[in-house]
Amino acid sequence: MANTTSDVVSGDPLVSAHFAVSVDKFAQGFFLEVSGLGSETEVTEHKVVDKQGNSITRKIPGRLKWSDITLKRGITKNLAFYDWRKMVEDGMVDSARSNGTIQMMDQAGGVIAEWTFDMGWPSKVSGPSLKSDSNEIGVEEIVIVHEGIRRVK
Repeated sequence: MANTTSDVVSGDPLVSAHFAVSVDKFAQGFFLEVSGLGSETEVTEHKVVDKQGNSITRKIPGRLKWSDITLKRGITKNLAFYDWRKMVEDGMVDSARSNGTIQMMDQAGGVIAEWTFDMGWPSKVSGPSLKSDSNEIGVEEIVIVHEGIRRVK
């Protein structure tokens, strides 16, 4: 059973400072933005007629699917995620599949929430949009597809 409180208004919401991402045997790093930590059940509509002749639409659970995980951070010298992506580009997707962990950290560096994903591989890595007259940091993006995700903390 999930760890919950009986008083839904007690305690502060969790505020993140950054995310630590670790992919078994391939890569690890810190990210400023993470999205796609969820799942969805497709809905199938089944139209039937009851005994009185009324048309009824029943909603039936369909396939379970998971969102792609999108990670964003300021570009660094660390090439581990690019090397992992290169395996996919070279046709070694089966070797690239790996489990991983995403930890949400507070300002003190403590883990306040955690998710694990199964059999993930990077479907996309993109570098920053570069502008020489800007003071903005270059942001790189990594998209990980996977076969399941769950919140464990």
